[in-house]
Amino acid sequence: MEQVDQVDILLVEDNPMDAELTIHGLQSDKLANRITWLKDGEEALNFLFRRGEFEHRADSHPRIVILDLKMPRVDGLEVLREMKSNESTRRIPVVMLTSSQEESDLIKSYNLGVNSYVVKPLNFKSMTEVIRQAGFYWMAVNCAPPH
Repeated sequence: MEQVDQVDILLVEDNPMDAELTIHGLQSDKLANRITWLKDGEEALNFLFRRGEFEHRADSHPRIVILDLKMPRVDGLEVLREMKSNESTRRIPVVMLTSSQEESDLIKSYNLGVNSYVVKPLNFKSMTEVIRQAGFYWMAVNCAPPH
């Protein structure tokens, strides 16, 4: 895996099709030059906390984390829990991008400090547009906290 020094967006998504659509939506308006895609929560935690294969990456954080909820090994709620309980990562904005419309998932996510909860649309065009809008907001409109 390529080692990345700076990351604008960390995408954590186990479904390759959803990841491809998300990346396409984010790149459509050239919102982010540096997107890193990881395939599960364990990989994300290792990346964020510079462990394992990521122990030598630069000591910088992404501007935003786009996080799937239901993933193998470590789910999105656990990633969110660990991020928001750690001083070095708690201010990184997290967008939960999920197919779950369950109220309990929504409530748990907000209770753990998610910044936004977006339900994945079912078709390509809608998914690309939702991602494009979310990316525009978080990368161009929102004032990110200093790290």
